[in-house]
Amino acid sequence: MSQDFQSFLTRLDARGELARIRAEVDPHLEAGAIADRVSKAPGGGKGLLFENVKGATMPVAMNVFGSRRRMEMALGVDGDPRGLDAVAGRIEKLIQEAMPKPGASFLDKLSKLPVLAEVGAWMPKTVRKAPCQEVVWRGEEARLSRLPVLTTWPEDGGPFITLGLSHTRHKSGLRNMGMYRLQVYDDHTLGFHTQLHHDGARARHGYAPGERMPVAVSLGGDPALSYAATAPLPPFLSEIMFTGFLRGEGVEMVRCVTNDMEVPADSEIVIEGWVDPAELRREGPFGDHTGYYSLADDYPVLHVEAITHRKNPVYPATIVGRPPQEDAWLGFATERIFLPLLKMVLPEVVDMHLPPAGGFHNLAIVSIRKDYPGHAQKVMNAIWGTGQMMFTKGIVVVDADIDPHDANEVLFRVTSNVDPRRDLLFTDGPLDVLDHSSDRFAFGSKVGIDATRKSAKLDNFQREWPRDLVFPDAILERVARRWAEYGI
Repeated sequence: MSQDFQSFLTRLDARGELARIRAEVDPHLEAGAIADRVSKAPGGGKGLLFENVKGATMPVAMNVFGSRRRMEMALGVDGDPRGLDAVAGRIEKLIQEAMPKPGASFLDKLSKLPVLAEVGAWMPKTVRKAPCQEVVWRGEEARLSRLPVLTTWPEDGGPFITLGLSHTRHKSGLRNMGMYRLQVYDDHTLGFHTQLHHDGARARHGYAPGERMPVAVSLGGDPALSYAATAPLPPFLSEIMFTGFLRGEGVEMVRCVTNDMEVPADSEIVIEGWVDPAELRREGPFGDHTGYYSLADDYPVLHVEAITHRKNPVYPATIVGRPPQEDAWLGFATERIFLPLLKMVLPEVVDMHLPPAGGFHNLAIVSIRKDYPGHAQKVMNAIWGTGQMMFTKGIVVVDADIDPHDANEVLFRVTSNVDPRRDLLFTDGPLDVLDHSSDRFAFGSKVGIDATRKSAKLDNFQREWPRDLVFPDAILERVARRWAEYGI
């Protein structure tokens, strides 16, 4: 499945998924406004390639992940009728095959060796030469103005790199790749927006004041890299390793020219530099995925030492703002791909939906098989204690036969099955740093809504619960057969 960013764009073009814009486009607001309008079209619109960017020598690609089909193409499952659920199926199969059953014999454990061999194939591979280093700029020549960095919203603090993959290394040696916004201050410094709960922030906390933490920012490469950088992975699994899983082979990595960090060899552009954790500078505001401007705050400064790139690179960018945007489809991929991991922790879960309007982590709708009193509340508390789902402000729990993706059905169950005093569960806990609704920073209240049907046995319900309005199957089948005869 291996593909670099430009071959991915070629595939999009061949499938009618890419619009080439040859008219001159201004990187200040105009490109962002176009991408915002296109991304809100039904289905997410087309990917965009701005071939003539004002003041720039390289084209800009936007909205390339902005539809279900393009996400499936990015992850190499567009030829599978299950789409993104095929990736989820691979994860589920891996979990089942890799975990020995309780009391397993030695031979049973030996049978897991082929799984370990498959995992070994996903390990990154180091190469000495790479496309991303065909052109090298160092020192004063490494100017950020060489890149067509966009300003997407009118009140942004400046231009922001929005689709960069930041590579950091903890003092323990553990490496991380995350997608953090980077504000351009001048030709040689960037705002390094690593929030409180991000691995990038934890990495810099291990360095002493005045100590230089090496950082590299890659743009482009295999599109699976961009998805992996956003995925809510467990701490023991690196994003590069997960990309290897997604593509079925290890990612080729190359050592940077100014530090010992490694970056994907097939990247379009790489920015190399360092961060002193004690040096902070005001960053923002920034038009964010919350649909509001996130407020300016102090963040570390990334000092640029080198910029490397392909001979003819394409600059990847995105705009975030009020949903739906391109990032809604990255969130949708996470919803489908990581459902098996949630089911491993909570086997009663049938399905889950993270509505784009909720910004991925503000609302989760979960269907469950309810077996005992308080079961819905148990699921709510477990979700709040699971990784990045701790940020979820609202959880709606519905019965197993309800489709969480059917908004009308879910709203019907919330309004008809819920007694507010009985079925709302309030708690306090961590919130996303960008959440502006709480009166305390990164901390506030959450609500769980039990929208399941109630019964005397499972809920101590004191009245008879009414039955749903449903036609007999025989009538529905007859109507389906004779539909054309009715002349409707």
